[in-house]
Amino acid sequence: MTIENILFEISDALRYPVLIGSVLALIVAIAEVGSLLAEQRRRRVRSVARTEHAVDLAREALAAGDRATALRAVRSVGYNDAMNEALEAIVEQRDHPDAANRIAKRLAEYDYRSVKRLERTRILVRMGPALGLMGTLIPLSPALAALGDGDVERLTDDLRVAFSVTVAGLLIGAIAFAVSLVRDRMYDQDYSDIEYVNAQLATFPAAAPPLHTHPRQSVGMESAAEKLSAESSA
Repeated sequence: MTIENILFEISDALRYPVLIGSVLALIVAIAEVGSLLAEQRRRRVRSVARTEHAVDLAREALAAGDRATALRAVRSVGYNDAMNEALEAIVEQRDHPDAANRIAKRLAEYDYRSVKRLERTRILVRMGPALGLMGTLIPLSPALAALGDGDVERLTDDLRVAFSVTVAGLLIGAIAFAVSLVRDRMYDQDYSDIEYVNAQLATFPAAAPPLHTHPRQSVGMESAAEKLSAESSA
């Protein structure tokens, strides 16, 4: 068996895996569009003023010694579990002697998780066209053989498969690229919000005297924090 025959056999064996991979990649790309729309819906209430208001509530709650209300306030500007964990760490870790290092590590972990979430569509940006090109070239070999034998029907079928996979691969790449761009911008905004919350609370005294706080003030802060949380989850 010659090297040409070995390569031909490998190419022919990849025909159906490439076709199946193209279909699965297209399904994943469409699912990512739905996931992106859901993420954007959760962020429809986002604004700088809302973030500033949540930080003010958290500072007032910490001044009153009410950590639970402060946690609810910062969670109201979180839009997913990873972001909520990072925001909670800013409040929970601030009393430790090495609070800056602990919080920095949590923020780095959040950044890594965001990058990991982006990897799925970034891989599809390259994988989609690659599958499309492979799906185009693989059927061309039997198509040319069919042309030499005068088998027009086989030639037509192989060319249809080749061009269809090409279109699917380009569509996968285009969808994944658009989703990646939008998500990249959203996650940058999320990280900016987390950094703002951290900067505002990091300069706040770790131990604040709760003596001057009236019970009604505490109730008011809890109500405001709950209202922000309700708006975020709606």
